[in-house]
Amino acid sequence: MPASRKIPPSDHSDGHSLGSALITGASSGIGEATARAFAQAGFDLLLMARSKGKLFTLAEELGALGVKAEGVAVDLANCEKVNASVEAAIARFGPVDILVNSAGMGYTGPIGDMPLADWQRVMALNVTSVFQMVQSVLPGMRSRSRGLIINIASIAAQQAFPNWGAYGVSKAALVQLSKAIAAEESTNGIRVVTLSSGAVNTPLWDTNTVQANFDRSAMLAPETVAQTILQTALLPANAVISHLTITPSVGAL
Repeated sequence: MPASRKIPPSDHSDGHSLGSALITGASSGIGEATARAFAQAGFDLLLMARSKGKLFTLAEELGALGVKAEGVAVDLANCEKVNASVEAAIARFGPVDILVNSAGMGYTGPIGDMPLADWQRVMALNVTSVFQMVQSVLPGMRSRSRGLIINIASIAAQQAFPNWGAYGVSKAALVQLSKAIAAEESTNGIRVVTLSSGAVNTPLWDTNTVQANFDRSAMLAPETVAQTILQTALLPANAVISHLTITPSVGAL
């Protein structure tokens, strides 16, 4: 059973929530910024990440804004346990209107020298975990004939960069996965958005799987991407931006 902490909601000024959102990778970077933006807009939140301490602190902070916020510590790279953990969390939390798949990892290194275990790890977190998250929320969305799935991809899905091959392949797979879900589920009232971003100044650049020397001050801020994600979520139910690309004004770094 994954660790979780639930923060009861305070009263909204209008007495209503805009809906509920499940956000992965919520303890840092784009996921955290998106959680803050959604909470400020009035969405109830089910937040998932590996980092238990940061996640629960964030849930408590956002709950104080007047929304229901629950943090659930889940390792999405552990494919054998993802579905059961997520389904149990949704059963406790309640129906999910919006799924934001922000969790992912960066990886640099030439394809020709990449260990198989590293390749499998990148694909497990960047592609398979999204597949599993989608499977976990689809039954509830189908039963209510509505739902929105937002997948965070990358411009690396369309443009090849030296030493970013595995990452690019995983994000290209995510783009195609999004298209397939949209094609299969649109008749069930489920919309799918893919957001491909350029470089974003997140902790990804500090991980031991990424070796790159870019000007982080020129990158997009996570808050900018989060506001873009929020705007797609606020569209009327009869409209969808199927694929959106956002990059720094200076272009690809």
